[in-house]
Order: sequence, then C-alpha cells, then structure tokens
Amino acid sequence: MNRTNLAIKEEYVVETENEVDSQNLEIREIKKDVEPSKDAIKVKNGIVYLICKKIIDIVAGVIGVILLAPITLVVWIIRLCMHENDGPLFFEQLRIGKDGKQFRLYKFRTMVMNADEKLYKYLEENEEARKEHKKYKKLKNDPRITKLGNFLRKTSLDEFPQFINLLKGDMSLVGPRPYLYREKNDMGDYYDQIVQVKPGITGYWQVNGRNDVDFEERTYMDTYY
Repeated sequence: MNRTNLAIKEEYVVETENEVDSQNLEIREIKKDVEPSKDAIKVKNGIVYLICKKIIDIVAGVIGVILLAPITLVVWIIRLCMHENDGPLFFEQLRIGKDGKQFRLYKFRTMVMNADEKLYKYLEENEEARKEHKKYKKLKNDPRITKLGNFLRKTSLDEFPQFINLLKGDMSLVGPRPYLYREKNDMGDYYDQIVQVKPGITGYWQVNGRNDVDFEERTYMDTYY
C-alpha cells in the first residue's frame, strides 16, 4: 500500500471515528431529554402521587357508598321476588391486602350457601371442570351461581360493596384485584411484587381479558400495573 492510499485510509478512519463520536453525543443528548430525572421519578412515586391517589380514593369511596344504598335496596327486593334470599345479602371473605396483610372483602352474595363445599364435590365428580379450575381458578359455568348472581357478576354490580373497603383504606380504586389466601402459592414469584400496592376495585387484568385470561397470565398482568 503506497503512502497516498495509507493517508486516505487514515483520514477516512479519523472521519468515521469523529462521526461515531458525534452520533453517540447526539444519542446521549436525546436520552437526556427523554429520560425523566430522578427528581421526577421521586415525585411520581412519592408524596405528591400518594396524596393525589388518596384523594381520588376518598372521593370515589364517598360517591360509591352513596350509590350503594339504593342499589342494595333494589338487589334485596329482587332477591325476595326471585326466592333467592337464602343467607345474608352481603358476602364477606378474607383476602390478601397490601404487604400481605389480610382484610375482609365485601361483595353482594352471588352463590348459594356452602358454596365452597359444593365446589369441592363438583370438582371431584367432573374432571374437565377440575382442569379448568386449576388453570383459571374459576369456572365459566359455575353451578353454584344463582340467576341473580349471574346478572350481578356480568355487570360487576356484585363488587359494588367494595366501595366500603375503599373508604376503610383496605383497597384502592385502581390496583391488582385482591387474591384469595389459597391462591398465594400459585402466585409464585409475582406475589412479592403484587402485595407492594393496595388491591383495587378495578385494574389492568379486569379490563383486559378477565374471564379469558388464565391465572398465570393474570398475575403477570397485575405485576405490569
């Protein structure tokens, strides 16, 4: 290689390196503009964010409880007319809350009395239902659900009493749906992430799949929130 070609090559390499350095500098400048500062992240996850979320929860809780009164009266009357008034109107169940603490969840009753016992018996007698319940932790055609209960579940009205939980501070308006204690082991590694926040009346999983999503994907979607 002659000196002329060598000089051209060296000049080309220098220009290329300068171009690369210039591009890297531009990329760093773009990242600097796009990436939020540490102070911005602290504000988002800090006191301002928590105060705003708490205010929204309180306002939603007050409105929800006010609306709950007439809805409860209507549900009670319909239960009497449909002869589905066995057991209390409200259903209470222990669920996993923030930091793994248990709390008492409120719902309108949508199932017959002694529902858990009937579920175990039904799963013992039906292999397909047993496989479905293992995968989804629920049944699409659950024989324990009453006619009124089916309507309440489809419209999500059965969850309206959870506005009481919202006012009590057990839950938030938006968050992962509260899990049962018997589901804890099945949550696997997702458990520690999910319990970092309060469970919500509504959440990412509930509005993006719900009945069409299996349990494992549900836990993944809850960690996404």
